[in-house]
Amino acid sequence: MLIKSLVLKKDYLTTVNEHVTLEEALKVLEDSGYRCVPILDDTGTIFRGNIYKMHIYRHKSQGGDMSLPVTYLLKNATKTIKVNSPFFKVFFNIKDLPYIAVLDQDNKFYGILTHNRLLEMLSTSWNIKNGSYVLTVLSDNSRGNLVKMSKIISKYTNLAGAMTLDAAAGELSGDFVRRTLFTLPAGVTEETMKTVVEKLQAKGYVVSEIEDLQAGYNIMSDENPGVWIEHPEKG
Repeated sequence: MLIKSLVLKKDYLTTVNEHVTLEEALKVLEDSGYRCVPILDDTGTIFRGNIYKMHIYRHKSQGGDMSLPVTYLLKNATKTIKVNSPFFKVFFNIKDLPYIAVLDQDNKFYGILTHNRLLEMLSTSWNIKNGSYVLTVLSDNSRGNLVKMSKIISKYTNLAGAMTLDAAAGELSGDFVRRTLFTLPAGVTEETMKTVVEKLQAKGYVVSEIEDLQAGYNIMSDENPGVWIEHPEKG
């Protein structure tokens, strides 16, 4: 399970009991350095919600009673996913949250999935550390396109990674609706990369963007697909 492998389990987390006061919760937050932590019941298995440092500070600055239970300022009580939830569901639930609570099959608190862990997972799809170039290729929804594009590339080099996204409808032309990012492995020369691009475009696939991972800049952009960008530092 992909989500399960990314979760920080509850045994390694800082949490607060639902019966602690706002004053006690604030001390936990200040000592830990976290901006929010999960609130759990007495058994430590039921997720009640999150308590945010900023909400306690605001409450305190307005002369609020700090002896109130932490649940008085409880937030995100329904913002949870299951450990076996489909991965796409994470993106619809996590949004602006620093993390999302993860429950097991019995609805007991399992841990949290943080934004950082999610971004780390996505960054591995680009394989930045072991890649040379990322080609963004636009195609339609025709069956077999991914296989065809991969075969073209594999004639000249291996693939270090691939990711498929939806492009905006009507981009470049109404027929292009799919955006696929291919990461070429380290060691691929610019000449080989350009050959791959030419072969892809000869078969009708639009290479809209090319990023040089090692140099850290684009050598072709979405604004001018098919036009090579010259960089002075390359001489």
